Amino acid sequence: MTATRYLSHATAKVVRYELSDVARSRWLLGYALFFFLATDALLRFGGGGSKALLSLMNVVLLLVPLVSTVFGTMYLYNAREFTELLLAQPVRRGQLYAGLYLGLALPLSLGYLVGLVGPFLVHGVDEPAQWRMLAALALTGVVLTCVFVGLSFLIALRSEDRVRGLGAAVGVWLLFSLLYDGLVLLAVMLFADYPLERPLLAMMLANPVDLARVVLLLQFDVSALMGYTGAVFQKFFGGAGGMAVAAVALAAWVAAPALLGARAFRKRDF
Repeated sequence: MTATRYLSHATAKVVRYELSDVARSRWLLGYALFFFLATDALLRFGGGGSKALLSLMNVVLLLVPLVSTVFGTMYLYNAREFTELLLAQPVRRGQLYAGLYLGLALPLSLGYLVGLVGPFLVHGVDEPAQWRMLAALALTGVVLTCVFVGLSFLIALRSEDRVRGLGAAVGVWLLFSLLYDGLVLLAVMLFADYPLERPLLAMMLANPVDLARVVLLLQFDVSALMGYTGAVFQKFFGGAGGMAVAAVALAAWVAAPALLGARAFRKRDF
């Protein structure tokens, strides 16, 4: 067996081990069960598939980043002894990091998808267009999972102290999910006499949660709920162009934290 094949085999074993370990977690089962019960309840009592999807959008944008951030941070801290053990083996750090990252992002994404899509498969949908909306919501949740797992890994690798790292991770979630829109509105009020369209576009592109919200609302065709930044985005880019810009920006958000985390992992002194 060549060295390259051995390293690839070792990385695959890391991924399989982490997948089986995380899949047995009660937190993951509770996460999937929450989405399953919430989706089922909204389909039964929420007034139809379209209204249920719109309500689920707010849950996804709030809960998926929170769970991915907190779970990812604690996961990497708790895996330190396992990581040190594997670093003593002939496994490249980049491949080990990829195994750890995929070993968490994949089961979190799968748990989310099962909880979200399962009730729709049971109850069915009223209109074919709802499948497109469901696919957009499912894909956006997976993207946000990857983004915030990457951010949580980057934070955990930058901070030795668990409490400080977890606090920083929760702070990042609060900023992107809750505080950011308030800061945007404050900027609009303070600089109302200046042209703000382009700065607001830049501010929206700097927030993955805002990007995900705009992508979903463009798919759901409810422009009245898009807010100020979403309305500016739709005005500048429109339908297909706006979706392409948002998709590229979200892809960059997935790649950047993961790559920065991999770089920090290679330089980290364990």
